[in-house]
Amino acid sequence: MKLKAFFIFIILVQVLNATKIKDITSVVGVRENQLIGYGLVVGLNGTGDGSSSEFTRQAISSMLQSVNIKVDSKKVKSKNVAAVMVTAKLPAFSRHGDNLDIEVSSIGDAKSIVGGTLILTPLKAVDGEVYALAQGSIEKGFTAGGKKSKKATTAKIFSGALVEREVAYDINSKNTIRLSLKQSDFATAAKIQKRLNRVFGVKIASAIDPRTIELRRPINLSMVEFLARVNETSISHNGADKIVIDQQSGTVVAGLSVKISPVVISHGDLTLKILPTDNLPKSSNSNVQYGDETTISVNNNIVYVKDGKVTVANIVRVLQKLGAKPADIIAVMQTIKRAGGINSKVEVI
Repeated sequence: MKLKAFFIFIILVQVLNATKIKDITSVVGVRENQLIGYGLVVGLNGTGDGSSSEFTRQAISSMLQSVNIKVDSKKVKSKNVAAVMVTAKLPAFSRHGDNLDIEVSSIGDAKSIVGGTLILTPLKAVDGEVYALAQGSIEKGFTAGGKKSKKATTAKIFSGALVEREVAYDINSKNTIRLSLKQSDFATAAKIQKRLNRVFGVKIASAIDPRTIELRRPINLSMVEFLARVNETSISHNGADKIVIDQQSGTVVAGLSVKISPVVISHGDLTLKILPTDNLPKSSNSNVQYGDETTISVNNNIVYVKDGKVTVANIVRVLQKLGAKPADIIAVMQTIKRAGGINSKVEVI
């Protein structure tokens, strides 16, 4: 019975560490393209651009001329129109008639574009060609913090554009193709090479550098079938630990295993001491024992931490209990990183 339980445990561990190749790589040359266009939002109830936005007046005049109505741009004083920039992403292999989500952002002094209608707007890529046409009603807007608002200068229109031109990429006729690792790593590139060669029984993969793996299609498979099998192949992979900090909301996201080495940090009235010793102060305002052998003691705004298995999660929790503001927590994390207390990558967004 014990042997059976141990066997099941080993299988679970292997599954948890398995990662599909498609999750950590991308096919070189297969990517989305950025689109941009200049347009007008009409039908606003006095919340559009003011008379100081000369480019809006010129755009209105040009639009009316396209329907055989000539109007001097200097005489246009409509506050029911706003000039906007429209952006979208054209996914790889998009076909004529596919729908795209678009984002509309005011570039003038409009108070709000919610409730208006974006009129037909060509969306171009860097080559100057039109790849999509955008148009639609703006029912909801978004504030700078990403919250929905009835009065905002940025909005999204889902399925607000139609693809008019396709990006030509003939993948099926290729005999070789390259994968690009999302994070450069020699060991991972070598793992993928070894795993794919074993799965297909012949040498079809060759790691060129720590980011690039070149693949050669077997003669009995089409490129689509070949890549489908490659993408679904799993390898043992432990991703690099990362700490992500959102400056606006003060949110700190980190894996439970991200550890902090012994370090002493002073920030304002707060001092954080992660000590390589079991000697914590006997008198303390609070004493928290975590199940992972981490003890945190607080005494007169000095945080003493027993160097057991100190993690970012533990430190953030105790700082929050002390009433530290998000900006202070972010500053402490960044300082610990600079002091060498955190080996993981810290990304601030």
